[in-house]
Amino acid sequence: MYTILAINPGSTSTKIALFEDDSLIFEKTLRHSSEDLAPYEKIADQCDFRMELILDALKESGHKVGNLEAVVGRGGLVKPIAGGTYAINESLLEDSKSGLQGEHASNLGAVLSRKIADSVGIPSFIVDPVVVDEMQEVARISGHPLFVRKSIFHALNQKAVAYRYAEEVEKNYRDMHLIVAHLGGGVSVGAHSGGRVIDVNNALDGSGPFSPERSGGLPMGDFAKLCFSGQCNQDQIKKMLTGKGGYVAYLGTQDGIEVARRIKEGDEKAKLIQEAFCYQVSKEIGACAAVLKGKVDGIILTGGLVYNEDIARTIGEHVEFIAPVVVYPGEDEMEALAAGALRVMRGEEKAKEYES
Repeated sequence: MYTILAINPGSTSTKIALFEDDSLIFEKTLRHSSEDLAPYEKIADQCDFRMELILDALKESGHKVGNLEAVVGRGGLVKPIAGGTYAINESLLEDSKSGLQGEHASNLGAVLSRKIADSVGIPSFIVDPVVVDEMQEVARISGHPLFVRKSIFHALNQKAVAYRYAEEVEKNYRDMHLIVAHLGGGVSVGAHSGGRVIDVNNALDGSGPFSPERSGGLPMGDFAKLCFSGQCNQDQIKKMLTGKGGYVAYLGTQDGIEVARRIKEGDEKAKLIQEAFCYQVSKEIGACAAVLKGKVDGIILTGGLVYNEDIARTIGEHVEFIAPVVVYPGEDEMEALAAGALRVMRGEEKAKEYES
């Protein structure tokens, strides 16, 4: 039995969880106020502060760091890499500290994990960060050489539910062709083939279906006119794409539960927007089916929005002709992190080496 500590740093919290193999035995969310974080100029500077809180929480719960076999953290904005579990080497550590592709709390996942693991001489890992890039070359072509399609998506949860489904149907994930749709504050729909996500929309700011807070793919001619109309500056345009698009723009809320309540009360506009959301997600799933040449073993719907049975059912009705549809509501990042580390510890796969 392997005891594994999982660490998931957020902007105002640090989530920790202890697992014995795949069984959760302890978890806690450590909250950080703006006053707590004010003394630190950069996110990397918060490492010792957060580490002390983690160690105190473990001690208070009666768990000893010396009893751990591995520590695994959420991966941050390092260079684009293939999916999998990575041993935290010096290159990965330095790129995480420096914020190679930007400052983000997730960069601390590798730093904290390595520091805690080194203190007791055990291995440390990250698993499937958002920069996972396994796209086939043809999928990178956008239509103009100034623009390249990028792979930025919910890699951790997409891979986790794909492994879960493969296990449930008693197959190897690497032998399957799957479509995974993560539906949350952002939306990503990925085509999985041979253990790789060979095509996926940019869930951060670029393409695909709209979401509760993102505009998704917009009519480009009208968008170009708006950019040069003088009505909006660059920051406003960015917020329109990410943060104030989708549900927020149409309905004034990003809360899927609130939208469902309005629909139940007879709000026709809310109903139309939710139907349009399902419609666009279904179209993206259909596009992924074409990428996989129609050979699809299963379609997985995951993320917080599929707790809404109307959304899951509506999308299912659109795409069930392609392949069986399975629904895994929510996302369990801590379980996914631990599972990635456990596969390596058990020898089911080899830890990958990050190269700078």
